[in-house]
Order: sequence, then structure tokens, then C-alpha cells
Amino acid sequence: MANPHFIVFANEKGGTGKSTTAVHTAVALAATGRRVAALDLDSRQRTMTRYLENRDATMRRLDKRLPQARFEVLAEGAPLAEAIERLSEGADVVVIDTPGRDDALAREAILMADTLVTPMNDSFVDLDLIGQVHPENFKVTKPSFYAELIWNSRTHRAKVTGKSVDWVVLRNRLQHIDSHNLRRVGAALGELSKRVGFRVIPGLGERVIYRELFPKGLTLLDLALLGEVGIPHIAARQELREMISGLAIPDPSEDQKLAAAG
Repeated sequence: MANPHFIVFANEKGGTGKSTTAVHTAVALAATGRRVAALDLDSRQRTMTRYLENRDATMRRLDKRLPQARFEVLAEGAPLAEAIERLSEGADVVVIDTPGRDDALAREAILMADTLVTPMNDSFVDLDLIGQVHPENFKVTKPSFYAELIWNSRTHRAKVTGKSVDWVVLRNRLQHIDSHNLRRVGAALGELSKRVGFRVIPGLGERVIYRELFPKGLTLLDLALLGEVGIPHIAARQELREMISGLAIPDPSEDQKLAAAG
């Protein structure tokens, strides 16, 4: 049986929409027929766990089946390897949400990533996590400690497993109007991506709907099923579809076809 594809959401800064993006990714992949498992490494905040628990409660309340991931939160002090083994069984994809701080478990999870996703708000405050810029010309002066950490983790994984890691920087809360800041952050990210080796894709915009969805555990993909689609929601769902497409997660059915053909 093939190993699942591991998607690890990691950012040492909080407030970047990491858990919301992780849940939307897990549900969107489950909606395609993939068997998805989700692991929450933040036993204190438990944001992803609470989101998916709310989703289970909504399905029970409405007596309606929605795409869902198997999920659990890693208890404090519990070994990560055992949780990974449990969730990997029968899964095509394992989505891991890490704490928004420097954390030993997060570093361990990063070593497992096939796709490493670093969500960031579109600002120089968040950009500072992966690279420093000159205060006057906004040119990149050097990668940050976090970027070096990811680089070393990817190098270690490549030596041990022979597999490369697809590092994706996700630009969340992108403004819908052009600005000098938008262009400067974009230019700095483009320069850093060449030096450090990550891809940049657009993520989820700044929308009130995400805060409203959490108590019900719903995602943008569920609104059509529940008959709650408006024009702004259609635009938001398109953002989500483009983000999932940009992540380029392998389709297990295609892998099976290639294996059969081989």
C-alpha cells in the first residue's frame, strides 16, 4: 500500500489563517474522494480539532453527510510517530496543523512533509519570518532563521529518504486592490523564492465569512450543499479552488493508474 501524502501547515507566527486554511484543504481534498486524515499538534489551542468537531456536530444536527477528515489532536507528551501510524492507515492524505510558535513537534512534523505550507499575511511583518528586507529599497538582505531551518530540514529529508519537499508559501488575506505594499511584498517573495526554494501561491482572502463558518464547522464548499450561496461566496469559493489547485497534491487514483501501467 502506498504511503499517504503528508501536508504540513507550519508558521511560527500566529494569526496567519493557518488552521482555517488547513481545515479547508482537508475538507476540499475529502470532497474529491481522497481519504483524508488530520492531526492537530496544538493541544492547547486545538483550533483545527474544534473546527472539525463543530463539523461533526452540524452533520448530526442537520442529519446530512458532508465531506470530512478523520481527525485527532495529539495529547501533550504523546509520541508523534504513533499518531502518524494510526492516521496513515487507509489514508491518501494526512494534513498536519502545527502550533503558531517555535515548537519541537512542529520541527519533527516538518521532516515528514511532502508538501510544506507556510501561510502568511500579505505584509512585511509576516515576510520577516522567512526573509529580511532593506528598510529603504525593500530588497531582500538575507533569509531568516526560519527559512534556514526549513532549508536544513528539507536537505536532511532528501538525504534520508531521497524525496524532495515542495515548500509552498501561501499569501493569505491578499488585498483585492493594487497597492505599493502588495507589489513590494510580492517582489520580495519572488526574490526570496529563488534564493531559498519555495513556490508562492495565493491563499484565502480577508472575508468575514470564515469567522462565521467556524462555529458550524463548515467550509466554503459546503454552502452550495446547504443552499447558502451568494455572489461574494462564489468568489471566495473560486479562491479556495485555485488554492487547492496551486498546492498540486497528487491524485492517488492517477498514481494507481501509473502503477498498473508500469
